Amino acid sequence: MTQTPARPPYIVHESDVAETTFSYPGSAEVHCPSRAIGKAAGLVRTGIHVERLLPGTRTSFPHAEEDEEEWAYVLDGTPSVWLDGVVYALAAGDFVALPAGTGIAHVFLNDSDREARVLVGGEASKPRNRIFYPLNQERRAQVGERWWPLEGTWQAAGDHDGKPARR
Repeated sequence: MTQTPARPPYIVHESDVAETTFSYPGSAEVHCPSRAIGKAAGLVRTGIHVERLLPGTRTSFPHAEEDEEEWAYVLDGTPSVWLDGVVYALAAGDFVALPAGTGIAHVFLNDSDREARVLVGGEASKPRNRIFYPLNQERRAQVGERWWPLEGTWQAAGDHDGKPARR
């Protein structure tokens, strides 16, 4: 009987990857716990994370990216996606594509009473990428040259504030 060799480093299990959280400078809000499984497996051009949206949390501030595609696939739970001020309910099996350069501002929220898990991916950070935070203009000074100036052209499609209702 042939013994299976040890797994190569490009095969990782989610539970073996450290979970991290982050906050934006000047904000006390802690965003959802995330495991950078793509990086742990050696990917450098693509970022892939398993994100746990706890009740009353969101993935980030609402934002749009000029030169980096992003996507999300709901693994479990019932999170929502905020797109330009409108909130859409999601469930396991839903996929959200966020093409670069569209100006579609987005954030994932969890207003349910149980955890949701979302597989999130996108292109690794590009030096030329610029980003726009329509509801957090204070970020302009923090991101400097990476600010994507959509003021005056970006229009909200709805009036939701981009924050979880269960704060």
